[in-house]
Amino acid sequence: MARDLIAPSILSADFARLGEEVDRVLAAGADIVHFDVMDNHYVPNLTIGPLVCEALRKHGVTAPIDVHLMVKPVDRIVPDFAAAGATYITFHPEASEHIDRTLQLIHAEGCKAGLVFNPATPLSHLDYVMDKVDMILLMSVNPGFGGQGFIPSAMEKLRQVRERIDASGRDIRLEIDGGVKVDNIAEIKAAGADTFVSGSGIFGKGRAEDPNRYDTIIAEMRAALASVAR
Repeated sequence: MARDLIAPSILSADFARLGEEVDRVLAAGADIVHFDVMDNHYVPNLTIGPLVCEALRKHGVTAPIDVHLMVKPVDRIVPDFAAAGATYITFHPEASEHIDRTLQLIHAEGCKAGLVFNPATPLSHLDYVMDKVDMILLMSVNPGFGGQGFIPSAMEKLRQVRERIDASGRDIRLEIDGGVKVDNIAEIKAAGADTFVSGSGIFGKGRAEDPNRYDTIIAEMRAALASVAR
């Protein structure tokens, strides 16, 4: 099985100190920097664009950057994020007129590509594109805002996607996003996830006076993950 990866979502970071925040969380053992890109159209919020991705690369961030596009239409912005330094670009099937074409576009721009499924989005979109995805991201909250609680039905959906990935024999990451915290990350792994997005579960706990707080939180997550055998 693939190594478990922890992906802090910068949506919950302190944007006045974003470079420092990302440096600290990576130094504490995080693996991937997760971007939540919202357009106030596909989802009811407005966040960040390619310039922030580019700024972090110029700041010196070399870790993979995982860009979750909650925008519609999606194709226009893909090349901009690729040029800005994205590693993964994932999008919602509802945001693309031609899912296969968007996946091809992401690959053509030199990035890894993935599909994102909201809690009520059917997995049938995968029937035709399993050979073109490098990551499948399941939302365990409704997209648009950080700090929401985990939707329990996501567990069964994780198990279903894990079965699809295993049956395909392909190297596809299974990512979960929404309400992931120390106290539920082990159960989420047991259901099949191998990549764990956490925003408030990491950054929300890390703004205390203790400068080592990120180390503590991520170490606790690692210990919880290690308790689950695959």
